[in-house]
Amino acid sequence: MAKSHYQTDAVIIGAGPVGLFAIFECGMMGIKCHVIDALDMIGGQCAALYPEKPIYDIPAHPQLTGMELIANLTEQAAPFNPTYHLDQKVESLTRLEETQRWLVETEKGVTIDAKAIIIAAGVGAFGPNRPPLKDIESYEGKSVFYYIRQREFFKGKRVAIAGGGDSAVDWALSLAELTERIYFIHRRDKFRAAQESVNKLHALVDQGKVELVIPYQLEGLEGRDGQLSAVVLKDLEGRAKTLQTDILLPFFGLAMNLGPITEWGLNLDKKHITVDPSTAATSAQGIYSIGDVATYKGKLKLILTGFAEAAQAAHSIRELMFPGEAFHFEYSTTQGLPGLSPKK
Repeated sequence: MAKSHYQTDAVIIGAGPVGLFAIFECGMMGIKCHVIDALDMIGGQCAALYPEKPIYDIPAHPQLTGMELIANLTEQAAPFNPTYHLDQKVESLTRLEETQRWLVETEKGVTIDAKAIIIAAGVGAFGPNRPPLKDIESYEGKSVFYYIRQREFFKGKRVAIAGGGDSAVDWALSLAELTERIYFIHRRDKFRAAQESVNKLHALVDQGKVELVIPYQLEGLEGRDGQLSAVVLKDLEGRAKTLQTDILLPFFGLAMNLGPITEWGLNLDKKHITVDPSTAATSAQGIYSIGDVATYKGKLKLILTGFAEAAQAAHSIRELMFPGEAFHFEYSTTQGLPGLSPKK
């Protein structure tokens, strides 16, 4: 495997909404960033699981979707030219004592020499909880999907959705107008989703746009060369049922893991990293943590809390990079952005 080596000011681990805003805040402090994420796309859970789910608690936006939020944050970060390293996890983190810097290495052999690290990894690298079906891997990415990027891909197709939580119900609502048929598979008649969404799902059932297949669980797959032709189900008494379908969307939640972060000598509180709320600093010099993975007394797990922590971390890193240098704080309304003049 060919290795790539980079040097930068800060490495941000996690390209979710808080990590993306950290790029902006660091950019405003003159700090250049590289960003690493285990997913093959920017946006974290907002993009992977809830791209079309409305969010109501972002200041100045009464309502916007997860994907709209990510698009706005990506555009906001763009003037600072971040470098993204996607579809790879951080494998090791080494302190370079001679230079007082950090060396980050990913599983794909990318190494980055940085002065500071910002861990914005949510609750760790995550992946789908795969149903234990024979040969499911051969269908993944072709006719079995755990995330949805483009709704139009499902137009006119027979889609089986398995699960009973928000993701399963939300996507059934979203895709019902596009697909030829939606089968909603669940092992019981109660759902773990918002009641308003469940009510909408039942309305679609009444209209004949969604077929509830309850109580059944996934038992097997039929198809060829990665293309599904049917899913095999069994009810609680072992009776089989076969659905002719083109696509399977299993939504059984996420498997989350802090991975090697637990080996970096940080002060951990269960699966969270303890930080100083005034600086976002961890117990290791030069490593900061923001967003859901960070914890301190009174912490609120909100996106807007993570945004504030991103600003704290950026200001702390600036002091680390330029010790003793006088800093005259300016608001963005007067400071402007690179290449742009402040609006009059």
